Amino acid sequence: MATHVVTGAFSYTGKYITRRLLAEGHTVRTLTGHPRPEDPLSARVAAFPLDFTSPGGLREALRGADTLFNTYWIRFARGAMTFERAVENSRALVRAAADAGVRRIVHVSITNASPDSTLPYFRGKGMVEEAIAASGLSYAILRPTVVFGAEDILVNNIAWTVRRFPAVAAAGGDYSLQPIYVDDLASLAVEAAGAGDDSVRDAVGPERYTYEGLVRLIGEAIGKRARIVTLPAPLVYAMAAGLGVLVRDVVLTRDEVRGLTANLLVSDDPPLGTTSLRGWLADNAGALGARYASETARHYR
Repeated sequence: MATHVVTGAFSYTGKYITRRLLAEGHTVRTLTGHPRPEDPLSARVAAFPLDFTSPGGLREALRGADTLFNTYWIRFARGAMTFERAVENSRALVRAAADAGVRRIVHVSITNASPDSTLPYFRGKGMVEEAIAASGLSYAILRPTVVFGAEDILVNNIAWTVRRFPAVAAAGGDYSLQPIYVDDLASLAVEAAGAGDDSVRDAVGPERYTYEGLVRLIGEAIGKRARIVTLPAPLVYAMAAGLGVLVRDVVLTRDEVRGLTANLLVSDDPPLGTTSLRGWLADNAGALGARYASETARHYR
């Protein structure tokens, strides 16, 4: 069995990757900015600081590891933490992995990532992919779209909105998304660690939905008819910003609206995920949207 390092082993995607690695008998360390001693995984996972200002500390935490599973990224810029800074942080992590003798990187990116994108999220992800490809390390890059699961924010908060408001706003246009189940993504990541070839693969689920179709499906699952009001994208963003003030969170960013309506969250490749979102919603409807899930509280408070 091998030793692996997972960024964010106590967070969302990293948690599922860690569980699968432990189940296979591997040793897991984590690089994290949010140590959680109360998490059951903390008794089985050695935690080290995800401190990008300490290249030596990163190297020591990575030394002796076979694979680095990287889930680090930011959803939106906040204060000094910009997408440009997130790219530099990611490059520092890749350099530390190379210096520490890590064999392989399995990196979680996003569909349609490109250094030429006009959207900072997708552009930054593309720049990180370039850094990994140029690192000299063996690598596998997985490109998911929306990742759903018990700790998910997007699907949960759509359900929360449907439960509490008479209507849900949607930007006009012909666009879709192709969600993948978080444990399917984790399975693909662990599988990719054992492969030897360099690869970049879209990681999407078996079902494709228009955004309005997704909202209606969620409403159907929780037993409440979802009324959808189609509005211009700038107005949808403005309404989301107003709701964000009420819940003290960033509900939706302007670039997220642009990425969604530009059809960047779908893939023409065969789906690698197997779990049906429809089936998962039916099994988890009772808890879905019962509470608002705050991105800001999860990562910044």
